[in-house]
Amino acid sequence: MVLIVGATFVADWWARHRDDTGEPVTPPSALATAELVRQDMSTSISLAGRLGHGTARQVKGGRPGILTWLPPPGRTLKRGGTLYRIDDDPVPLFYGNTPLFRTLDRVNTVGRDVRVVAENLKALGYAVGRRHQPGDRVRQTTTVTAEEQSAPAVAGSAGPGTGQPATPPASVTTWITVRKGEDVLTPTLLRAIKKWRDDAGLLPSGSLGIGDVAVLPRAVRVESTIAQVGDSAETAILTVTSTSKVVTVDLEPTAAASMRQGDKVEVRLPDDKTLPGEVDTVATAVTDDPDGAPKLTLTISLDAPSAVTNLDAAPVEVTFPGETHRDVLAAPVGALVALAEGGYAVQVSGGGLVEVQTGIFAGGLVEVSGAGVSEGTRVVTTS
Repeated sequence: MVLIVGATFVADWWARHRDDTGEPVTPPSALATAELVRQDMSTSISLAGRLGHGTARQVKGGRPGILTWLPPPGRTLKRGGTLYRIDDDPVPLFYGNTPLFRTLDRVNTVGRDVRVVAENLKALGYAVGRRHQPGDRVRQTTTVTAEEQSAPAVAGSAGPGTGQPATPPASVTTWITVRKGEDVLTPTLLRAIKKWRDDAGLLPSGSLGIGDVAVLPRAVRVESTIAQVGDSAETAILTVTSTSKVVTVDLEPTAAASMRQGDKVEVRLPDDKTLPGEVDTVATAVTDDPDGAPKLTLTISLDAPSAVTNLDAAPVEVTFPGETHRDVLAAPVGALVALAEGGYAVQVSGGGLVEVQTGIFAGGLVEVSGAGVSEGTRVVTTS
């Protein structure tokens, strides 16, 4: 942020150079005059950042088995591509935010995991049938066994050893309301799963289970491999990053509190070229810096990522906009005079000191207001 530059010199000079009446003596020849002007003023803060592929995240295996293939670092993987192999079966990549947490094999199963499957298969060109909307009601039928019907056991109830016929299994019907972000496992979607599995080289099946696919938010670039071929798959396997070049900035949590997704920024490259960008994500997990200070990571996307195609990594400077005050009176920072009783004044050219209230500082200027100053007023300032 641009702060007071030169004001300390001026304030100290005026505070120490007064005559017996308390009025300032003639200023040194280094002082000049400037005209107060009206304009918009904006503050900004510049922070060090890093150009690269962003913060890496770990990918863990979701089912038992042995790793039989891993992608090389630097490879880009998109929807449907094989992220790794377990027992020589491919584990394809699906886009989404909800991993598969159960086996999907029963018609009319409702959930966010079902929506992930439906959206990915549709994007891959498979017919998934009707898509359900929030508020739709779906009938589910569950078979209840004799043991479940009679539990907890009641003395004298029917069943083996009572001389009475056992209770036959019964069907229980319930209605489920589809919520936002959910979908329904229909017969058409189950057929799409089976066809996709055949095409993807997975074991023949009409269902999907835990660990059959790896669910990540988007396409990824392999940063590094953690496990090795031959290791158990139930562990951290590799790390991945964004496929696009992004800028990351580590800053204190208090500073991050004012940052919002979508905020516009400017990124200065090592060759002094400036690129526009915007805040993509503000991390919610605090990490420790090497110096021990807690930090939050800010991720910034570039409006024109193609401009940094030839840079794999580089230190950059990120400028964040701050406050903007419209149509305010601006004076050079060097015109400020510190008053003994507190506050500031300006020395009107050919006149005395006039007390002013200060606003924001930016670009060597300070916002001022008060009786006795207006647009066009000439004030004494450092040259």
